[in-house]
Amino acid sequence: MMKFRFRRQGADPQREKLKQELFAFNKTVEHGFPNQPSALAFDPELRIMAIGTRSGAVKIYGAPGVEFTGLHRDTATVTQMHFLPGQGRLLTLLDDSSLHLWEIAHHNGCAHLEEALSFQPPSRPGFDGASGPLSLARVTVVLLVAAGDMAALGTEGGSVFFLDVPTLTLLEGRTLVPDEVLRSVPDDYRCGKALGPVESLQGHLRDPTKILIGYSRGLLVIWNQAAQCADRVFLGNQLESLCWERSGSTLVSSHSDGSYAVWSADAGDSPMTQPTVATTPYGPFPCKAINKILWRNCESGDHFIIFSGGMPRASYGDRHCVSVLRAETLVTLDFTSRIIDFFTVHSTRPEDEFDEPQALAVLLEEELVVLDLQTPGWPAVPAPYLAPLHSSAITCSAHVANVPAKLWARIVSAGEQQSPQPASSSSSWPITGGRNLAQEPSQRGLLLTGHEDGTVRFWDASGVALRPLYKLSTAGLFQTDCEHADSLAQAAEDDWPPFRKVGCFDPYSDDPRLGVQKVALCKYTAQMVVAGTAGQVLVLELSDVPSEQAVSVASVDLLQDREGFTWKGHERLSPRTGPLPWPAGFQPRVLVQCLPPAAVTAVTLHAEWSLVAFGTSHGFGLFDYQRRSPVLARCTLHPNDSLAMEGPLSRVKSLKKSLRQSFRRIRKSRVSGKKRTANATSKLQEANAQLAEQACPHDVEMTPVQRRIEPRSADDSLSGVVRCLYFADTFLRDAAHHGPTMWAGTNSGSVFAYALEVPAAAGGEKRPERAVEAVLGKEVQLMHRAPVVAIAVLDGRGRPLPEPYEASRDLAQAPDMQGGHAVLIASEEQFKVFTLPKVSAKTKFKLTAHEGCRVRKVALATFASVACEDYAETCLACLTNLGDVHVFSVPGLRPQVHYSCIRKEDISGIASCVFTRHGQGFYLISPSEFERFSLSARNITEPLCSLDISWPRDSTRASHRLRESPKLSQANGTPGIVLASRSRDGSPDPGHSKEADTPEPPEAMLSPMSIDSATSADTTLDTTGDVTVEDVKDFLGSSEESENLRNLAEDEARACAILIK
Repeated sequence: MMKFRFRRQGADPQREKLKQELFAFNKTVEHGFPNQPSALAFDPELRIMAIGTRSGAVKIYGAPGVEFTGLHRDTATVTQMHFLPGQGRLLTLLDDSSLHLWEIAHHNGCAHLEEALSFQPPSRPGFDGASGPLSLARVTVVLLVAAGDMAALGTEGGSVFFLDVPTLTLLEGRTLVPDEVLRSVPDDYRCGKALGPVESLQGHLRDPTKILIGYSRGLLVIWNQAAQCADRVFLGNQLESLCWERSGSTLVSSHSDGSYAVWSADAGDSPMTQPTVATTPYGPFPCKAINKILWRNCESGDHFIIFSGGMPRASYGDRHCVSVLRAETLVTLDFTSRIIDFFTVHSTRPEDEFDEPQALAVLLEEELVVLDLQTPGWPAVPAPYLAPLHSSAITCSAHVANVPAKLWARIVSAGEQQSPQPASSSSSWPITGGRNLAQEPSQRGLLLTGHEDGTVRFWDASGVALRPLYKLSTAGLFQTDCEHADSLAQAAEDDWPPFRKVGCFDPYSDDPRLGVQKVALCKYTAQMVVAGTAGQVLVLELSDVPSEQAVSVASVDLLQDREGFTWKGHERLSPRTGPLPWPAGFQPRVLVQCLPPAAVTAVTLHAEWSLVAFGTSHGFGLFDYQRRSPVLARCTLHPNDSLAMEGPLSRVKSLKKSLRQSFRRIRKSRVSGKKRTANATSKLQEANAQLAEQACPHDVEMTPVQRRIEPRSADDSLSGVVRCLYFADTFLRDAAHHGPTMWAGTNSGSVFAYALEVPAAAGGEKRPERAVEAVLGKEVQLMHRAPVVAIAVLDGRGRPLPEPYEASRDLAQAPDMQGGHAVLIASEEQFKVFTLPKVSAKTKFKLTAHEGCRVRKVALATFASVACEDYAETCLACLTNLGDVHVFSVPGLRPQVHYSCIRKEDISGIASCVFTRHGQGFYLISPSEFERFSLSARNITEPLCSLDISWPRDSTRASHRLRESPKLSQANGTPGIVLASRSRDGSPDPGHSKEADTPEPPEAMLSPMSIDSATSADTTLDTTGDVTVEDVKDFLGSSEESENLRNLAEDEARACAILIK
């Protein structure tokens, strides 16, 4: 059962050195919008913005490319954040009332975010004014005073404490307790009434000795720190928020009943009970609370009042709104997700008399929206980063490397025509702090994301900032039921409140059948294929001008008139008829409808041959989109494969069949277990006897024990699913003649290879109108029926074939057609290279047998050397169901390196992973964020930036600094560097240390960016990106199974060692 082979140990030191020059694993940057944001801050001097999340992450953004990331030690929600203006320091408050001071420090010319100090309020009764048992004081609000050297902390008990910010120590004797404030309050207010928690603290812009304190029960106090007394007292309703006008003569308060009040803060001794202005903007009916309010004055004499909430409770209580009021103009900004916080970008210099707000930034739970307040109409400003990737749920993704400059410019132009304001006009983007030190990328990379609403979004993935370029929508081609309902809803909408839809987050799909499953783009001809959930395959072409034209529709029956099969899933989408208007951009030319209308599981495009291949759970088809005619349709269904006919929207399954299969597996495992137990002792004795006869030197080791793989049943459910499709010009019929071929791999381990007769094009023109013919050349059945994940043909030098048009246009080295070709077939269990045209096994690597894991994603990538610019190797990158990344040489399939990349429990992250051609990758760490990682030692995309800060670097600060943290892990559990904490006195915390298995990244340096090697003809193989049944099975069972297998192997190895001794 087990074979023991022996080999001499000793790695080649020269090869090990070369590996270090080729491979290195780094998680470099997180693209997209932070998951579950909870706090917002803005530094008006440095023009940088910070966002805190519920997982304890801190992200600071400036100009595009300027990003800093940090992570608190504890997974606690960041409730408040405050910048020390101009100092590059940030004070954060967590929901456990702990305070943390972060610094942007420079090392070797590049800036990093570090945690310098932390402070935990003492647990004593007097801290929060309570007289009960010991309890942790809860800080409700933080205010920075005296240019950030001191912080005022408002607590739930009504006390205000003062903290020295540089050292994060409490200032004794400065505490303001409620009793001291109550002495300045009228007797009738004092009778048996507690002030309640401190709801708001506001500082005076020109007089730092004055603090405005607001208590939740409605008492407002202007407290003079110098005189230790109250200058003014105001009595209002239940308080929500406060704002002090710039000159200090006016303050505005918002309340829980949906009203706001304006108070005069001029000198006066008696408490003021009546405000100068009190209004309920959306009354008179009961309204929700106004959670936050801002007052900003203008040189023209009027002012802005900006507030969140306050909507009529009965009619619009579920709306998420921010209202902007200036003079007689009121706009109610209607968002699709909950409002976290907002701020205005305005002048904060004390010598300026007016605020003159330039922009309004609103942080929502799912996106960031910025409005230009200086332009009439207050339009939204396109964001150069922080775009919500999940505006509609991401269903698939693909990466296109080395995009030609002409195609790039055309896509950017099409995207600018979609936006009312060009995204390139970065002058209106208000967050511009810092300098991006990264070199201009040598090549352009496109990240394509398909979405649930039928859209495909194009992103600039060349650098640190993931910038939206263009959005393609396919819904306009089909008839949906939502249009009539939308028009009725808009007609029924009243003019009051004056709602204005803002933001692009829209999680609701018009029709689930519109969801995009697969995308493919030819970067040389600007042709594209988009395949969807209802079997629709769209062939599109990029046009620079709008047009009005009809779309050709064709159907391909993949069942081939098989009897006994009835489709129980969703219906096909009905296309619109007649000429349709299309804006500039990618416009549909042909619609191919698969029948039955099951979700498309694989697609590939060959623009040079004008062919598109597609596959579903029923079979695969080949379509000639130049002649608008089908070429081939092949059914891959097994006679017992009834589940494939139910569709993704059907939940019908045979209970009897499921139980029968379960009992079969149990019986098989019992039988194999008995055999294994009976033979284990004898096998070990034989091995020891052989070892005793041999004089084994000390440099001999055993290869890892191979696991026994159970073959899969031929009638397993969904065995006919087409997992991959591939075009290649290679030798299939004989070794003397090569020609076009198409390859298809299925879920049951079957590989079909077709020889194609494609009319040759003369002089680079379109090929003749003769029909394309397809003949089945080879059919391969893998032994264990493991699903085929990817297929690639290697030329005579062992290199992947170039993409269409690359060789003919001298954009890549022509493939070697003299030597023998080979085909690399990657299944979920092993990689195998077969010679062509005989299809005889040449070499293989059994990943499941050796490592106990299954293949999920595969790609061929070029790894360039750091030491030598001209040296590069093409390797096979593989992601497993355990979240590990393995790299193998090609065509030898020798393991090179492997890294732990994604948590094995993160099924969606593993399913969403996509590799690039130059050794990088992306995967979703949340619905709204891509984590970018690099396997290449040379091709690394990471933030390299600096920030001009103005504060003295004294020894006091340096003594309290924590260890450097250039790149912190996101709160999804991915490996990274975690801060080693220090307590307030600067001593190391023994309870927390850096992870031992995670190497510390080196100091940031200006590393070369992406390479564009004309000699490397590598290919990214398309694999399914959906969360499949197999993924869920892996999550539920394979982790335990693999652990058991590993434990079994270790036990047997230990037994071996004992017997050998």
